[in-house]
Amino acid sequence: MSRAVQGDLAGRIADEIARRGPMTIERYWSLALLDEAAGYYTTAEPFGRGGDFTTAPEIHQIFGELLGAWVASAWMALGRPTPFVLAEIGPGRGTLMADMLRTLRSAAPACLKAAEIRLVEVSDRLAQVQAETLSRFDLPLRHVRRLEEIEARPTILVANELLDALPIRQFVHSGGRWIERCVVRERKTGALVFEVAGGEARIDPAKLGLPVPAKGDIVELSPSRERQTAAIGARIAAHGGACLLIDYGHARPGYGDTLQAVKDHGFADPLEAPGTADVTSHVDFHSIARELTAAGLSVSPTVTQGDFLLALGLNERAGALSRGKALGEQDSIRAAAKRLAGPGAGQMGRLFKAICGASRPLALPPFGLRPAD
Repeated sequence: MSRAVQGDLAGRIADEIARRGPMTIERYWSLALLDEAAGYYTTAEPFGRGGDFTTAPEIHQIFGELLGAWVASAWMALGRPTPFVLAEIGPGRGTLMADMLRTLRSAAPACLKAAEIRLVEVSDRLAQVQAETLSRFDLPLRHVRRLEEIEARPTILVANELLDALPIRQFVHSGGRWIERCVVRERKTGALVFEVAGGEARIDPAKLGLPVPAKGDIVELSPSRERQTAAIGARIAAHGGACLLIDYGHARPGYGDTLQAVKDHGFADPLEAPGTADVTSHVDFHSIARELTAAGLSVSPTVTQGDFLLALGLNERAGALSRGKALGEQDSIRAAAKRLAGPGAGQMGRLFKAICGASRPLALPPFGLRPAD
């Protein structure tokens, strides 16, 4: 993607602001990530060491293997429905699905035989990458653009780092009112900047589980995340099954600005060059749990990724993979396991959370684990 085309996206955003006034963060986010000509997900290669960020499946195969084992256990707990849909929304490069399928093929062939694989992907470019990654599996695999296109069957659905990619809106508490924070053009330089310049919204903090706000407090809302979660919940409730959602965020609601951009494995200015960096924010798992519950599902507590993976047998699997390996490879496996489940800086164990919704309570994690703080 040429700089001229990427620059054209910034220009088109600026022109829209000039014509229509302040642009909501939700609108800016959608253009920056999904614009057909210059959006980040439609043009860039975001994943892995050569991209801008590394997701858990790209760190080590052990993540996908554990989730594959979780799928098999959920399938058995749900009564071994045959056939059933194994779906992933936002499959990235197909790495997670490949590791799950490989695990099912070796450890739970009956589950794999019953599965119809569906990948929900809006990017044609990424769909092609996923097809190449999964081409070695001779399975009934199909891409769809929307969850509603999947057949009406019992469904086990996995989504890793999906919700953080869906846009948010921000509102600032000022003078007893909630005013939307938007993207505008700075008068002197013409640069894109954030400004409390939108309309007023009726927001009841108590209904969101929030305390009385102070002046300047920012609340982040995501109708897109709530709609997506509600659609997942409605599907599971109607046809049976379970969904496992993993992302980074907070288990309890709170005030604050978590909007950020990621480029070259570091933070970037989200407004500097739209279309060249990933735009994201922390997921409010309190609202996700609320939507799954409203759909009629049995909902697990929100737990840390570290607790979830350890309960699935992360240490035991890491030990099995290390057995008989050279010392350097053993060290690499241990380092990957620590990065996936550790609580420290640069590790994913505490920041990332997991939640499950199911048509019946499941006797497997994250059900039964201690809720995240």
